[in-house]
Amino acid sequence: MDEESQLIQPQDQSCWAALPDVCLRRVFWWLGDRDRSRAALVCRKWNQMMYSADLWRYRTITFSGRPSRVHASEFESALWYVKKFGHYLEHLEIKFLNPYNAVLTKKFQVTMRGLLSYLGKSNNRLKSLSIQHLELDRLVWRNSIRSSFIKSLSFFLKKMGKHLDYLNLKGARLTVEQGCHVLNSLSYLRSKSMVSELNIEDYFSHHLAVYSSLQFHKTMATFRSLVSLTLNYNCISDELLENLCENNAGTLWTMNVKCHVHDPHSQVIWGMSWAKLARHATSLKVNFFFERVMKHERLARILLQEIPVRSISLRSCYFSDPDWSMRPTLTDLLPTFRHTLQKLTFEFNNNHESLDEELHLLILSCRKLFYFKIWAFLDVKFVERILKSQEEGQCALRTLKVRIYTNRCETNEEDRTMREIYRKYRKLIDSELNYFVIAYPMM
Repeated sequence: MDEESQLIQPQDQSCWAALPDVCLRRVFWWLGDRDRSRAALVCRKWNQMMYSADLWRYRTITFSGRPSRVHASEFESALWYVKKFGHYLEHLEIKFLNPYNAVLTKKFQVTMRGLLSYLGKSNNRLKSLSIQHLELDRLVWRNSIRSSFIKSLSFFLKKMGKHLDYLNLKGARLTVEQGCHVLNSLSYLRSKSMVSELNIEDYFSHHLAVYSSLQFHKTMATFRSLVSLTLNYNCISDELLENLCENNAGTLWTMNVKCHVHDPHSQVIWGMSWAKLARHATSLKVNFFFERVMKHERLARILLQEIPVRSISLRSCYFSDPDWSMRPTLTDLLPTFRHTLQKLTFEFNNNHESLDEELHLLILSCRKLFYFKIWAFLDVKFVERILKSQEEGQCALRTLKVRIYTNRCETNEEDRTMREIYRKYRKLIDSELNYFVIAYPMM
């Protein structure tokens, strides 16, 4: 401190001057970048606090995909941040929101080239990287821009692959060749990748039968320590399950599998392949997310009884098909997993059939079920039946979320009944449940 500062008497100093470092660091943690920069000008101690590693370990950098004066400085400030504090980074998330045109994707690509290049040179701490929803198959990504970005990302992953523990490239929308090239970068100069959490949901473009690609099988064979794997069903094959069994059985805990109506999902997978994986990966739990894949015969081909299913989500996105029935799935297929199912999420248009009884029986049969969410045409009394079963110990839900569709514009009658149900079971709801019930006009 300078001589003038030393002359300041204790009674003249602000209480902030005596604030312990741990408290001051917490204050800085809550500030945005601009406020942190201003606070750093107050005194030497606060300036030093600005460079505390704890403040910069986690970072989300957001780029707007729309031309705007407000967002004009995002690209420059992102580079400034990385050059200033990038060597502290351990967890990085990049967001590029709905790019409007090729000019913005080019600007993003150039910025990312500089950002990743600098990080590759200065950082040896990065543990997790997330770049989601790039949708590189859109027309705003011209071939040259897309190729340059993939080249920069691959080069970065070659350098950082030995440090990374978590990689999320959800929604990248690449070809099989491009996607495998990027993933192979993680095992560059090594025969294996040590990433433990990998999210490649919607990583490949729609309509690609990735499960038949030999290149994809070779790429996935390089992963040797996977704990969590998220991918689309069009990537699943007997060969993939065999790879996971051979290379990741000792570590694999979770598989999240998305099956979309536009993705190929008619491949034949043997139950013995799932059974072998479940036998070797004894802690494995599989979560399925179905988007508009609702017909029983399709679901039965995918949901084999050998799979250790933990949760199932079935969403039809308001589409209605009078020739489709949910009843066989509720009564015949899903009870197969009653000993392992813990979470159920339904969103479907069942205006042509009542399913209250079947849903109630399914909940009662799944003794480990703790989470139940449904958006469907239901009688309000369905909620009361579930709460009564909960009160009698027939089920052990901790979350109950229900959106009751109705064909009427007004929901006054349903709202009144739901208030009466809540008053009747208020003690149970307040003590045991994350509870949300609403009536919703489906016109």
